[in-house]
Amino acid sequence: MDKLTCSEFTLGRRFVGRLPHGKDLITSIEDFCNASSIQMATFSVIGAVSSATLGAYDQNQQVYATFTQEETLEIVSCTGNISLVDENPVVHAHIVLGDLEGKTMGGHLFSETILYAGEIDLQELTGTPLRRAHDHTTGLMLWKLSD
Repeated sequence: MDKLTCSEFTLGRRFVGRLPHGKDLITSIEDFCNASSIQMATFSVIGAVSSATLGAYDQNQQVYATFTQEETLEIVSCTGNISLVDENPVVHAHIVLGDLEGKTMGGHLFSETILYAGEIDLQELTGTPLRRAHDHTTGLMLWKLSD
């Protein structure tokens, strides 16, 4: 792909709310999207976690290297989107976390990341939902867009 390819969406419903204490961040969002019939969305989350699983993509080996932090961490920034994989809404998110000394870490967000407290701002997008598919160039599950 040598140019930007996009799909156009209009704004649907907007949800602002609290995420459940002691539950996985990704699963909580995906469960809400299933229950609310949301197929496409963008979101941001603020709050704190009691443990987090993060990763970074090794472009040479085409696999994620992950690690888990078992400590209290503040969510400095968490942004992501919802799209479809096998007709199910799936979260793709990145997160930056801060510890009690102000040191930060970040990366791709994975389960299990356990919420201590969280607030979400989720914007539904209406239109033909994007679907993720394996990209042969990168090895990633990327949006399938026509050129």
